Amino acid sequence: MVVMPGAELIGKEERDAVNAVFDRGCMLYRYGFDEAKGEISQVSAFEKSVAGYLDTKYAYAVSSGTAALKCALIGMGVRPGDEIITQSHTFVATVEAIIEVGAVPVIAEVNKTLNMDPSDFKKKITAKTRAVIPVHMAGVPAQMNEIGQIAKKHDLMILEDSAQALGATYFGKHAGAMGNAAILSFDYGKMITSGEGGMVLTNKKDIYQRAREYADHGHEMNPRFPRGKDTRTIAGFNFRMMELQGAIGVEQMKKIDYAIKCQRSNKKTIKEGILEAKGLEFREIPDPSGEICDTLIFFLKDSKKALKFAEGLQNREIYTKNLPDAIKWHFAGTWDHMLPAFSRYKNKDLMKIWPESAKHMERSVAIAINILMTEEEIDQRVKSINAIAKSL
Repeated sequence: MVVMPGAELIGKEERDAVNAVFDRGCMLYRYGFDEAKGEISQVSAFEKSVAGYLDTKYAYAVSSGTAALKCALIGMGVRPGDEIITQSHTFVATVEAIIEVGAVPVIAEVNKTLNMDPSDFKKKITAKTRAVIPVHMAGVPAQMNEIGQIAKKHDLMILEDSAQALGATYFGKHAGAMGNAAILSFDYGKMITSGEGGMVLTNKKDIYQRAREYADHGHEMNPRFPRGKDTRTIAGFNFRMMELQGAIGVEQMKKIDYAIKCQRSNKKTIKEGILEAKGLEFREIPDPSGEICDTLIFFLKDSKKALKFAEGLQNREIYTKNLPDAIKWHFAGTWDHMLPAFSRYKNKDLMKIWPESAKHMERSVAIAINILMTEEEIDQRVKSINAIAKSL
């Protein structure tokens, strides 16, 4: 059984917080009914907790990280036909959101960090480029200094996809607080979880307001009118988060520093234990002190060895995390269900468009680092990895 990090710490606190929502009258809707709630909305409290943690001015909670991506792009004023550059290694949602707003996805290579290659990002810029979405994959921030300099030179907006990196830093700066806007995800596999959920973060009031309005049917939250007579200027949709999710999120945020501390310690021990294993090349991490350490990734010589290694781990009941088991959902070279709709990818072999990415992705093995690992579990992983490496 695979236990995801945030879920490891769900306990009495979350149960009590959910029960408290029911005890106050079962008002699950974040807006209105303030007298019945008796206190601040739990979703609002969750937003304030995350914004305070990341030191951003504004945060708006939505129904998923995918919804957050779409709302953030709309908040940033992205229009149909705009080109948005992102990276070849990301969850499919990043590109889905670009397509959802009518923009054109332009996909750059990743390097050995398994995040955006700044030099290839630069090559992909055209007169139609409006923004870039660097993705902080598997808890490691992208090379934001280089990406930021390029974006600034070409007057491009930056949307950080921090779905997998809440709590990570990049040379002292929080992942999610370095661009024009950022998004987070709180699904069951993330550092903290509310089951499902996401959040848009920004220091720009106009981006926050547009994103919030779009996520709430266009409601402007005009203080001069009750909600039923609220004003609106744009068409929106419903991506709201509910109070139960907010209540869980509030309690989960109280545990994030402990979770990261444990993961960093566990990863350090495991990595030190396999440093002498032959045939393993570790992922490059630009700022090792800033990763959240929920994943240990290394490269094998080729894809065949990577698959053999993953099989050996599974036989020992040690499970990989997206690489190589879910590579089809995390590599643009496999997305022939949507990319050929765009002229630059039509009638082309997608696996050959990003050769550097493919070279790194196909020989990657990612192992989940859990929060509540015992010494015996850590020792088992070390011995298993060493044994498999020796056998190959």
